[in-house]
Amino acid sequence: MLHLTAGSPNVMESTLRLVAELMELSAITAPKAGGKDYIVTKVIAGDELNTLADAMVQYGQQSGKRNFDRDAAGVKAAGAVLLVGIKDARPLSLNCGACGYAKCADLPEPQEGPEFTGPYCAWRFIDLGIAVSSAVKTASIHNVDNRIMYRIGPVARKIGLIDANVALGVPLSATGKNIYFDR
Repeated sequence: MLHLTAGSPNVMESTLRLVAELMELSAITAPKAGGKDYIVTKVIAGDELNTLADAMVQYGQQSGKRNFDRDAAGVKAAGAVLLVGIKDARPLSLNCGACGYAKCADLPEPQEGPEFTGPYCAWRFIDLGIAVSSAVKTASIHNVDNRIMYRIGPVARKIGLIDANVALGVPLSATGKNIYFDR
């Protein structure tokens, strides 16, 4: 039987890592448009959390963008973080115009931007949203506090924690109150 108490940080960390791995499975198996999979994932824990948090603070200071330090504090307090992104995603070929171009063939090749690579087919971003939503559903089933964070993604990419063109991060915590809300 598993007993989680304030005095058992190793058990708590391993439990949060296990839930992050289950979330990763949910993201990987989530439905994708046209059955094409461009989703990439990675679970980080331990020292990588401090590395990520420190890089987030530094990025916020260098870029002048707000709240990277606030979200870094959440990463530092996390037991694990799930990174979810898209990599080398090709258009769905619907010619729907959701990306801003009338034909998929008109969508330019993605180029590196300030934080992410793009543009991409809108349906691939929907795939990313479904994957992340499936993952946080799994966290919820296991009563693990979490929050989808944009600010984790660009920094995780910049420091090489995930090989993705666009990425989001989901830090995980198990305390008496969700540390990611009412910040």
